[in-house]
Amino acid sequence: MEGWVDELVEQQHWMDPVADVLQELITSTYEVGGDGARVVKNLLHGTWLGHPLHPVLTDVPIGAWTVTAVLDLMEMAGDRHVGRASDVSLAFGLVGALMAAAAGLTDWQHVDGRPRRTGLLHALLNVSATAIYAGSLAFRLGGHRGTGRALAGAGSAIATASSYLGGHLVYGDQIGVDHTADLTLPQDFVAVMADTELLDNKPTRVEAGGVAIVLVRADGRIHALAERCSHLGGPLAEGYLEQGGIVCPWHGSRFDLEDGHPLDGPSTHQQPCLEARVHDGQIEVRAAIGQ
Repeated sequence: MEGWVDELVEQQHWMDPVADVLQELITSTYEVGGDGARVVKNLLHGTWLGHPLHPVLTDVPIGAWTVTAVLDLMEMAGDRHVGRASDVSLAFGLVGALMAAAAGLTDWQHVDGRPRRTGLLHALLNVSATAIYAGSLAFRLGGHRGTGRALAGAGSAIATASSYLGGHLVYGDQIGVDHTADLTLPQDFVAVMADTELLDNKPTRVEAGGVAIVLVRADGRIHALAERCSHLGGPLAEGYLEQGGIVCPWHGSRFDLEDGHPLDGPSTHQQPCLEARVHDGQIEVRAAIGQ
């Protein structure tokens, strides 16, 4: 069923230059903003939440505009007292749509390949739906309630199509999910490399029970984390250290070396950590308690 979405998106080559310009604009805007922009970016990613913020915010316009649809039907059936409430819920949805758009674009700037096109199409449909709902509100306030209700119906249809694409991004393209969720870490200590071979402040890839692990010796301690970035599977061993964390080379997510929680997005998921010890000259690792 979902294959038609991928086929449709594959044909939309016109999206690539548009996506290039838009992603560059978003990235440069955050870069110019410095540390303050980093705080805003992490807020919109949902790093503080442990879950992407965008899908949380999308519930606001979807819920509000669903209320609007129900109240519009009641008004059409003769209940003239619900018109004001319908307008308020529509306006509330517009505010929520703007917040969801800010979070969605912040996440989307780090996506490439076919999901980038799907995400752009998703965004364009959302912009269209929001503009139509804004027009609906304007007509309502101008006394043309019938036209306003008709526009709201069109906006609802477009928003529904956009929601389908949003679901495809998550369940089909695995955008926004934890890419370490399927890892099975060793429960008993496993030797992975000689202690003398691990250099200071240099992320090093090893394997423990068939699972890729990144080792870091920093400030006299050895840290071990899953090597696959929880954001989109980037190789953390090719990253670098910054302020007590390891930075993914693909999209810049920074994870705390102590417990793996994200210090900077776009990742919102904790990086799996392992216990590390030196035994008989060998570095050994096993899953940390609770993982």
